[in-house]
Amino acid sequence: MVRKAEHSDILGLTALLYQVDAVHHGIRPDLFKSNTPKYSEQELERLLDDADKPVFVYDDGKILGHAFCQITEVRNHRLLQDIKTLYIDDICVDEAARGRHIGQALYEHVCDYARSLGCYNITLNVWGGNDPAYAFYRRMGMRVQKTGMETIL
Repeated sequence: MVRKAEHSDILGLTALLYQVDAVHHGIRPDLFKSNTPKYSEQELERLLDDADKPVFVYDDGKILGHAFCQITEVRNHRLLQDIKTLYIDDICVDEAARGRHIGQALYEHVCDYARSLGCYNITLNVWGGNDPAYAFYRRMGMRVQKTGMETIL
């Protein structure tokens, strides 16, 4: 079942964050350090108390997936329309539990949550080379909004 993450989930979240790092380090070792989770335990404790950065977990007696989110809002901008956006900062399903539609359950829960807040859209970033994630998000109905590019010097 998908639910809001609690402080007691920090060890499970950390284990998944190591898996995310392994994927990112495998794709871009020039950018990502190896064997380093995105957040420390202390950062996770603060994050779980931040209403603008909800974290959801898939709990089956063990934390099998997570979705780290951020709520952002544009208001009174000279160029942009006033909109509220839910940004998925990180989503992961335990590699041992993939293929069980856990990612879909997390994504659908996030969509429902965003709708309940009156969000206009859901956005996220996918690293080039992370083809399984890209394909998953396409299956969920996401489309390309913009493309980030770089030149390595």
